[in-house]
Amino acid sequence: MVAGIAPSPLPAAGPPLVPRWRRDRSPLATRPTPAALYRRFKVTDLFAVLLALAGALLVLNIDRLPNGVPAFLALRLTLQKFLLICALAVSWNAAFSWLGLYRRLRNGAVEGLARVTAACTLGTMPVLLFPLFSASGSFTLRTVVLFWALSVPIAVGMRRLLRHLNNLFAPQRDWDVLIVGSGSRAERLSRELYNPHGRRAQLVGFMDTSETRARPSVRQRWLGPLTQLESVLMGRVVDEVVIALPIKSCYEEIQRVIHTCERLGVQSTYLADLFQPSLGRVGYEHATVHTVKVVQDDFRLEIKRVVDVAGAAVGLVTLAPLFLVIALVITLTSPGPVFFSQLRYGLNKRRFRMHKFRTMVQNAESMQTALEQRNEAQGPVFKIRRDPRVTRVGAVLRKCSLDELPQLWNVLRGEMSLVGPRPLPLRDVGLFEQGWLMRRFSMRPGLTCLWQISGRSDVSFDRWVALDLDYIDRWTLRLDAKILLQTIPAVLRGTGAR
Repeated sequence: MVAGIAPSPLPAAGPPLVPRWRRDRSPLATRPTPAALYRRFKVTDLFAVLLALAGALLVLNIDRLPNGVPAFLALRLTLQKFLLICALAVSWNAAFSWLGLYRRLRNGAVEGLARVTAACTLGTMPVLLFPLFSASGSFTLRTVVLFWALSVPIAVGMRRLLRHLNNLFAPQRDWDVLIVGSGSRAERLSRELYNPHGRRAQLVGFMDTSETRARPSVRQRWLGPLTQLESVLMGRVVDEVVIALPIKSCYEEIQRVIHTCERLGVQSTYLADLFQPSLGRVGYEHATVHTVKVVQDDFRLEIKRVVDVAGAAVGLVTLAPLFLVIALVITLTSPGPVFFSQLRYGLNKRRFRMHKFRTMVQNAESMQTALEQRNEAQGPVFKIRRDPRVTRVGAVLRKCSLDELPQLWNVLRGEMSLVGPRPLPLRDVGLFEQGWLMRRFSMRPGLTCLWQISGRSDVSFDRWVALDLDYIDRWTLRLDAKILLQTIPAVLRGTGAR
């Protein structure tokens, strides 16, 4: 039985073991950017090239137009011009990709400027053909030169703006990594851990088949043998397990680690270096790093987040009068605060404070121990059909699920989603005994879910978990929309509400 789940702080990593000029050879230093960030940079670069092209044409041809800017904006886009722009867009992204600008997240200021300048120069080559197809003479070699001069600062500025916005809206939390391995490669990887957003990652510790061959620095952060991997993943916050074992000699161990991570819903990464040379150096490229995802990870998650933010913002604004009425009723009918906040487990077992309208007496949590023997729910959850702690107003709020509305603030903050597995209290998760139950934490918790529209408290715990895992495995935007639409009649019926 797990008593609780809490990450333990670890000391900061020491000085690097390899010279700075060789650090880019790290598999994690050159691993590809996440698919979402890759697409953002690609779209940003396309926007930059179109902006530079429009700027060059406007600057050199505005005097030739009788009505100035309006006439320029009214120019017809012929099929020939459209095909030329498409060819430019393809070659532009290809140039940026060829120079590694969609792979490296940690380019320095000088190196990044040099790479972008080289990519813009290479991408400008097809523009030299534009004057040949300009019958009116509006596109000349001067336009090409001005286009190149504008493209460099625009591309650099757009990329920096994207990084700033990504850091602003991305979750500001550590990326906790557990390394499987205890040799020199595992030790080197621990110095160069970076999360998918390019920030420093937090090392959880090391695990291997045996501690006897571990290096001194590895032993300082030793978590145990691989036979204890499941219990460690159940008791700690781990975003990713990086496997630094040689595939040729540790194939079976790596296979077991991947299966364990899949069962517990933890992302795993391994290095596909089958052979080690005796004299030459292995140059790690992004293709040699393979990540095993336990949830769907594509552009639809970005759309889901946009829907979450928009829905939560609109909900908080439009429901503000209802919030005031509920707060007033709670204040007038029972002593205590309007809101009830409780620690819950969210994505990857990270704790966050979930908010609700208070529906119980003030000392409800301290009374739960005395009520444990009256628990009517099977499994680790706690449910009583006629809970004596619930106030009269609280019973009405629970029946209509109005007590959950403040969680729109959790959705807006990124701690929850509109749709997802319901977040569980610390007490319930502390009673989990089976590792596969942890897979429900591989997706952001939600305000509503399949459990919400299937009977809520009338559903057994096993069925509840099965519904959560089914949602995770077959998640789509269409499924989210279906659950949201079915939540309204389920709430009005009040079936299973306690």
